[in-house]
Amino acid sequence: MTDSTGGDGHDPSRRDFLYVAAGGLGAVGAAGFVWPLVVQMNPSRDVLALSSIEVDLSGIELGQSITVSWRGKPVFIRHRTEAEIEVARAVPMDDLPDPESDEARAQKPEWLIMVGVCTHLGCVPLGQQGEYNGWFCPCHGSHYDTSGRIRKGPAPLNLAVPKYVYLDDNNVKIG
Repeated sequence: MTDSTGGDGHDPSRRDFLYVAAGGLGAVGAAGFVWPLVVQMNPSRDVLALSSIEVDLSGIELGQSITVSWRGKPVFIRHRTEAEIEVARAVPMDDLPDPESDEARAQKPEWLIMVGVCTHLGCVPLGQQGEYNGWFCPCHGSHYDTSGRIRKGPAPLNLAVPKYVYLDDNNVKIG
């Protein structure tokens, strides 16, 4: 005589329930253990606060550059003269190792905003120096023009242009 428990005295529906319940409890426990490890990898509030900065451009005279710190990196902001803009726009794209037009690098032609880190080995270039009166990295001899484009030296790329937006005529938000 066989009974409804499968012949061995145990209820299969109860056994299945116990397997599913134990597996579910194990999954919840594992998630509870892993979650704090994942959350601690998120940036802290002070880092998030530095993810963007606002800069007042009203005090920067024509022909003057300033350097601000954004995400621990220097950012060059140059109020360019008409002559600098004309020279930058007159460069043939064939002369550039990393071709990029001046119009693509500056939303407003008179303001050039770029990360001041040499693309060769991460040095900080010096402003208004070098063969193209732009930026010069004395560490390895990279020369950038008045648009921050690499013109000569070992650097493979132009100085990076960060994401930025003009809040009004005198303020820009970087990041």
